[in-house]
Amino acid sequence: MQRFHTFPTPLGSCGIAWSEEGLTRFQLPERDNAALLQRMAMADRWAGALPSPIGKAVAELERYFHGDEIDFSTLQLDIRACGSFHKAVYAATRSVRWGGVATYGEIARVIGSPGAARAVGHALSRNPIAVIIPCHRILAAGGKIGGFSAHGGAEAKTRLLEIEGARHCRGASANPDLFTTSFG
Repeated sequence: MQRFHTFPTPLGSCGIAWSEEGLTRFQLPERDNAALLQRMAMADRWAGALPSPIGKAVAELERYFHGDEIDFSTLQLDIRACGSFHKAVYAATRSVRWGGVATYGEIARVIGSPGAARAVGHALSRNPIAVIIPCHRILAAGGKIGGFSAHGGAEAKTRLLEIEGARHCRGASANPDLFTTSFG
């Protein structure tokens, strides 16, 4: 059983869903609250005090949207429904540090699938837990902003990078210091 909760942020209302295993979804603001609720309809709306781990996640997300550097790595995720390639992409993406960026190609290389940059992009377009799995930190070759499947597209992606102070215009480099975890 999944539950969900919506909450306000400086960018608009967001939604978070969870199961007994962990977070299953984070939804960035939609065009309006009705669209947000429709996106979250795969779960039952939560009424009452949030479970402690979910309350912690909401508090950290609220701080994130106010510009505080937040490390979401301790939040428990439930991505059991995802395939192994997507899980590997999400793990590598989750390891890109606050304010850092990497390219789709770099993620493909660190997960041992060089040449799979498009597949990485496809996996990230299906990311169910945006921001916590920071797909906005992954750029196209040459530092181009690339795609973003959330409402607002590339503009929303740019806004998230600006919150983190990322210098995406310089492009990403194969700098192992961008990652919090060693792959390979």
